[in-house]
Amino acid sequence: MTGVNRKPLRATGAGDGRNEMTRSGVTPEHTLAPRAGKGATMSVAIPTAKPAIIYPESDGQPMADNTLQFRWITVVQGNLAALFADRPDVFVAGDLLWYPVEGRPDIRRAPDVMVAIGRPKGDRGAYLQWEEGGEPPQVVFEIWSPGNTVDEMERKHEFYERYGVSEYYLIDPQRGDATGWVRQGDQLHAIDELNGWVSPLLGVRFAVTEEGVRLFYPDGRPFLTFEELARARVEAEERAQREAAARAEAEERLRALRERLRALGIDPDNA
Repeated sequence: MTGVNRKPLRATGAGDGRNEMTRSGVTPEHTLAPRAGKGATMSVAIPTAKPAIIYPESDGQPMADNTLQFRWITVVQGNLAALFADRPDVFVAGDLLWYPVEGRPDIRRAPDVMVAIGRPKGDRGAYLQWEEGGEPPQVVFEIWSPGNTVDEMERKHEFYERYGVSEYYLIDPQRGDATGWVRQGDQLHAIDELNGWVSPLLGVRFAVTEEGVRLFYPDGRPFLTFEELARARVEAEERAQREAAARAEAEERLRALRERLRALGIDPDNA
């Protein structure tokens, strides 16, 4: 077509003192790339991706420093999982990183055992609170080990207090002692006497005596190790077999007696 004086499109901005938009709709603030072609200066925007925030699933620390601490962690976690096995809305985990604040992967803790009531069961790489309905774990347990320091445990207490834990229990299996805290308002307050204490949320009873620390189910059964559970199951099976054998022997004696009565002309059913 002739007779038309068509000007080429161009990006303008700070370079020539103006801040007008080009005909392509791209402002000078965008990253621009020239369009191929004779005499053409049309530009397009190149989007820049926002880097994803990574929430590591490991802090590089061991789960336990010794066999005693490891055994206590597995006993508490395993028995609590068994206690709430029929509750699909109770999540129990051990040594799982908890991130309470979205966008802050530096704010985190991995309680030895945590219980989140109102959250579904299932595997997780970490407990991302904003993906859990904003719910923090309500109950946490820490098992003291020789590698822990007073400063470290104080920081844990401050973390659990700040981010909404309702019950916090610290068990020292080597000394046979335990301490607990419950939330009152914005603070975790120490429980005066943990011996005989029943967790308001778990229904678990604590016994702290000269013999050490014991935890009990709401029905009075003690928390047991896997070895103790296996031994108890074997003992229960053996006891059931003995009782069945005793019943069979009693029934056999009764049958023989009835036969003797009949041999004497006595009806055992009408005797």
